[in-house]
Amino acid sequence: MPLMPVQDSMFLLAESREHPMHVGGLQLYSLPDDAGPDYLSQIYHSLVADEQSVQPLFRRRPRRPVSSLGQWSWTSDDQLDMEYHVRLTALPRPGRVRELLELTSRLHGSLLDRHRPLWEFSLIEGLEGNRFATYSKVHHALMDGVSSLILASRALSTNPDDRDMPPVWAVPPMQRPDKPSGSGGPLELLENLRASAADIAGVLPALVRSANTALREQASVLPFQAPRSIFNVQITGARRFAAQRWPVDRVKAIRRATGATLNDVVLAMCSGALRRYLLELGALPDRPLISMVPVSLRAKQKRSEASGNSVGAILVNLGTHLEDPAQRFVQIQQSAQIAKRSLAELSPLQILALSGLTMAPLAFAPLPGFVQTTPPPFNLIISNVPGSPRPLYWNGAKLDGMYPLSIPYDGQALNITITSYADQLQFGLTGCRRNVPHLQRLLGHLEDALAELEKAVL
Repeated sequence: MPLMPVQDSMFLLAESREHPMHVGGLQLYSLPDDAGPDYLSQIYHSLVADEQSVQPLFRRRPRRPVSSLGQWSWTSDDQLDMEYHVRLTALPRPGRVRELLELTSRLHGSLLDRHRPLWEFSLIEGLEGNRFATYSKVHHALMDGVSSLILASRALSTNPDDRDMPPVWAVPPMQRPDKPSGSGGPLELLENLRASAADIAGVLPALVRSANTALREQASVLPFQAPRSIFNVQITGARRFAAQRWPVDRVKAIRRATGATLNDVVLAMCSGALRRYLLELGALPDRPLISMVPVSLRAKQKRSEASGNSVGAILVNLGTHLEDPAQRFVQIQQSAQIAKRSLAELSPLQILALSGLTMAPLAFAPLPGFVQTTPPPFNLIISNVPGSPRPLYWNGAKLDGMYPLSIPYDGQALNITITSYADQLQFGLTGCRRNVPHLQRLLGHLEDALAELEKAVL
């Protein structure tokens, strides 16, 4: 098996009981009209009986499963226990979404077994409304949240009559785009080395330009300007998850009326909800919260470079110190525009380098006393991942919702991830169970914040 890339091994080395390092997904389905009482049981037995279809990626486990400094390579598990990785479970009555989210919270807080391939999949029956759910999790060392969402979508169909759909672990990997003929020769290698050296040499000047921009423009943000908040503490291993969806047309109406981006409106929703939530707890900082927002680099990359890590990071002022929603929205819009402009003239490598500097403090957060004595680089991560614009089906069951679960870190006790699906925006909120109390209240605050924006700008 191949050597483990350094970034993959770092996710394994950073993991502990307090810091599970897997991403997850909760999917809700409507049973097909012709589904019998054993519909889900039959799917479960067909899944566990088909070990041969499991792709090599989902057979990988660390060569040294015990936490050590030797986890630098993968090995393939030739004794895969499908009944361990695939589970069939049921919700307690009355089988509401509340019970589903409680179960999902517990499942997301448990560690994956390093003696086995690092993934699990649960079929969940007993959900009210003639529905069922699936919960899956995969270690970040195998794939990130965006990759897992893309893979999950490829396992689904736009045709409700397709009844032989593969599970996620049986979907063949996407082929890399073919390179132009004649590529890969020594001249191209030298040119790539020269370009990479120029990129690396440009990182320091790019950092200086970003700092100068921050000094000139009031709405711009640099790391460590964030105030300390209840989210910026050491965390425990238990998780709480909350999820809800909103019609994308409501968000698009605000975007059209203001000339903003869809993501600006989503950030404003989160800003208003966070302000209400922290005021309710008597914990709103005097200075505005700062969010780290991942941005896609695929538009800046060539077709042949489109695989791999294609995400950078910007910092956005959420304006939570402002009472007026219109003023908050302007603050967010200006801050995001300035941050994106600062990246516009940089190469993908330079953006990744600067983003790495932004994220670097998270690597030191587990060190004793670091979180307590160091200002947070930002207050939370808010990411928005595009999904399928068309309704999807799995073995005749219509996908009603697809909610992402992410990774809280020490010093970052709350993560908000949004994905689009069909005509809805699906919000997934993952928090430390101890340090983010009453997480589900943020869902009501998100609705209030959206209504507040509609009243202010429409």
